[in-house]
Amino acid sequence: MTEIQTFQSYYIGSKIKLTQQHKSQLVSCFEKPMQPAEAVLGGRAAVTTIQLKDIGPAIVKNYTRGGVIRHFNRNTYLKFSRYRCQSEYELLLFLDQLGVSVPQPIAFGYQGSLFYHAWLVTREIQNVSTLAEFSRQNPDKTRTMMQNLARQLGILIENHIHHVDLHPGNVLVDDQNNLFIIDFDKAQTTPQNRHKLQKKYIRRWQRAVLKYKLPAVLNNIVET
Repeated sequence: MTEIQTFQSYYIGSKIKLTQQHKSQLVSCFEKPMQPAEAVLGGRAAVTTIQLKDIGPAIVKNYTRGGVIRHFNRNTYLKFSRYRCQSEYELLLFLDQLGVSVPQPIAFGYQGSLFYHAWLVTREIQNVSTLAEFSRQNPDKTRTMMQNLARQLGILIENHIHHVDLHPGNVLVDDQNNLFIIDFDKAQTTPQNRHKLQKKYIRRWQRAVLKYKLPAVLNNIVET
């Protein structure tokens, strides 16, 4: 069961038993300015790396806004039902049980109640590149990656889970050719039938491939 503890002015939730040192490390990281990842289709999330004692290297994601609104409100959210960080944390746990390759969640944190700032902590996947970058450097191996991704996507569709921003920048490949899907913020279950959901995924994915002039092999996103 996920336990939410208070530490200074922050709330930190985790299924892992976090020590005072862990929480102190996390809060220090929460309070640092973070820089967006620089990558092809890298997304807008601001991230930093931290070494958690006895846990290892971790990635801390600071939830930030995109679009025009970011100029007025960079990282404050209004709570409607659940905190965004908690929703993504629990979804990652569920997806791991389903067999989807996702970053392993460690903890989530937020500060505030009605208006809040939020963070997600996951184990770092080391020596990775985005699938967008990988496809340009390893076009032949990308075919195998796409077969793997198609299987993962099939699990999402079968369970009516809509990753609203799935594109080649939100898929990571490590140096052992393992593939991971990231950034499930705003992901949701949908009553739409599987065929309609599949079409949504294909349309969003292929639009990104075309826009960023990525290799055509990336268009093979579904199993044949």
